Amino acid sequence: MDKQTIIGFVLIAAVLMVWMWTSAPKQGEHGPIPDTLAAKAMPAKRDTTLPHAKPKDLTETDTLGSTFAPLIGGREKVLIVKTDFYTAEVTTKGGLLRKWELNKYKTWNGYPVQMISVEHGGNYSLLFTTKEGKLVNTRSLQFNASFGPWEKIELKGADSLSVDLVLNVNASSRIVKRLVFRNGRYTLDSRFEFVNMQDIIANYEYAITWENGIPYAEHNSVNESGFSHAYAFAGGEKTELDASDAGAQVEEKFNGNADWVAIRNKYFAVALIPEQKGNNGFELEGINTPQENHGVRKEYSVFLKMPFKGNPQQSESMTVFLGPLDMEVIRPLNRNLEKIISLGAAWVIRPIAEYILLPVFGFLKSLIPNFGIVIIVFSILIKIVLNPLSRTSMKSMKKMQALQPMMEEIREKYKDDQQKMNQQIMSLYKDYGVNPASGCLPLILQMPILYALYNIFSSSIELRQAAFFGWITDLSIPDVLFTLPFKLPLFGINEFSGLALAMGLTMFIQQKMTVTDPRQKMMVWMMPLMLTLLFNSFPSGLNLYYFVFNLLSIAQQYFTNKDIAKEPLKKIDPQKRKEGFLERLAKNVPKVK
Repeated sequence: MDKQTIIGFVLIAAVLMVWMWTSAPKQGEHGPIPDTLAAKAMPAKRDTTLPHAKPKDLTETDTLGSTFAPLIGGREKVLIVKTDFYTAEVTTKGGLLRKWELNKYKTWNGYPVQMISVEHGGNYSLLFTTKEGKLVNTRSLQFNASFGPWEKIELKGADSLSVDLVLNVNASSRIVKRLVFRNGRYTLDSRFEFVNMQDIIANYEYAITWENGIPYAEHNSVNESGFSHAYAFAGGEKTELDASDAGAQVEEKFNGNADWVAIRNKYFAVALIPEQKGNNGFELEGINTPQENHGVRKEYSVFLKMPFKGNPQQSESMTVFLGPLDMEVIRPLNRNLEKIISLGAAWVIRPIAEYILLPVFGFLKSLIPNFGIVIIVFSILIKIVLNPLSRTSMKSMKKMQALQPMMEEIREKYKDDQQKMNQQIMSLYKDYGVNPASGCLPLILQMPILYALYNIFSSSIELRQAAFFGWITDLSIPDVLFTLPFKLPLFGINEFSGLALAMGLTMFIQQKMTVTDPRQKMMVWMMPLMLTLLFNSFPSGLNLYYFVFNLLSIAQQYFTNKDIAKEPLKKIDPQKRKEGFLERLAKNVPKVK
């Protein structure tokens, strides 16, 4: 391995480390969420977004006006709807979705994944300004419904259930909120009907809201917060809101038709999808709140602004998605909702992840029940695909090592003429058919795959809580083999991944097999050490892939070395040597007269 190849490896590793280091979660900062009720309320920017937060000296009439103040209070009734995919609760207090538990997914500590911030009383309400100048959020008002207290209904097969929640504003005016539950789906169909509300709602606009975000479900709140965002899709473009600064509130507004708005954490999302076009746009709001144990939490509110036409009767239909960020689940919705899944840069990494790697993983998973074995098989497939190039690269590197004595002679002979020395070395490469850049090509071709795998292993729900064996219980997070009672100086880590250490060891063996120049012996341990520390915080699935790939490379290098040892170093017949791309290009460049 010569100096140019070493520099190439260092540059490639630097790019790899910088990109992945900025994407990786910090070690030792977990901030676990003890249960699904651990979130704190987001301070509201609107006076009535959280009506219970009003000043004590204000009455209900002061905040809601004479029309809606009498609708506070009353007997709350709760309906429980159980389907194959979720268990939901609907309350007459605010006409809200009170709970939405996913039956097939568990939090890190074993509870059903909860999509609604229960401690705030529920979600999915209306917001509007009245002719009295009051901002009213229906979450505090009492709706009427025909179901009994704590009535439970279970849906099976193709069953569906329609529930009407009615807010009787006065003798002739009302708002009807219809919720339609269907078995076998993660979506809820809804319809808002306004009857004789033209003399009550002002400004020709109202908003359909989802407040207080969605609860976290993973152990490491810092890592989960890295994926937690609010989104909107309008005009064929995705808008993303990230409350990245601790303690700061952020917002994004848009006037114009929006296809949908959504909130996600690491693996789950809530999306409001209007059925008809013609809404007035959206508002996204978010806040970043520090938590105990160095944790962090992001909470978002989304508002779809709808036109109120002032007609005696008006309605708006809406689909609500509450479920996993799974391509097979959200792509059939045909609303571009899959764009919120984190799969990397859209121009190259995402297509590799979405259209190549995920389908391959899905196919292998249909044959092999253990995702760890799937990754091992995938590593073997990638090695087979890259084998011709890798073998050529290894042969070229071994030839370069054999050329080292002749190269040293050239360097000594032309040490005072750098240009002549470089010309002679390049001529030497040409005579013996050596490409000094070939050693970097397999790694360059692997980099997009590594980036895509990093995104898949970090955010794809298919690998969430997928166990391999032993201490490797979740391939989507680092596998912690042991923990030190203190953090390493400079690096700030005390948890160590067994697969990252194994990957580093295989890289060390590779370096020992390929680096023979005494002047470059530092590379033997420096590169493995740097990458081990970097990959220590990466998903164990990625480290498993790289570890197996390195094992295969070691075996390939061993047999390649044996084959090359039998071949004497000899010059290439000039008549048989093919011109390189740069040589052909140079011949076609017109000469300057």
